[in-house]
Amino acid sequence: MTPIELDPQRDYPLASNRPELLRTPTGKRLDEITMQAVLAGEVAAEDLRIAPDTLRLQAQIAESAGRAQLGENFRRAAELTALPDEKVLAIYNALRPQASTEQELLDIAEELERDYSAPLCGRLVREAADVYERRDILAG
Repeated sequence: MTPIELDPQRDYPLASNRPELLRTPTGKRLDEITMQAVLAGEVAAEDLRIAPDTLRLQAQIAESAGRAQLGENFRRAAELTALPDEKVLAIYNALRPQASTEQELLDIAEELERDYSAPLCGRLVREAADVYERRDILAG
């Protein structure tokens, strides 16, 4: 997606103020998601998921408003849209204190980067491994 100049004061919330920028993961516009379309079978479950481009736009809005950490969270969420739900849940559980060894977390980070092109998420899991090591909350 080509970067778009967004102004948080003018453009947020995007669904109200810039709906032309938003699409479902299958490419449908927001105005195409109607009850009539659902009843006609024209809307699939995938159409109700958030698209990575939408999350990156939200990141841009957050960063423009001075909320860099929230922007990073949106960028990581955009990466996670490429993962199956079961994988996201498994990673979530692996990140619980004392649930994983350092090597298991490093393996997850490697998989995120290698298999899912998710370097921000991989970096977060590597940071967690480091912090868990220092706080002695890795699995035995």
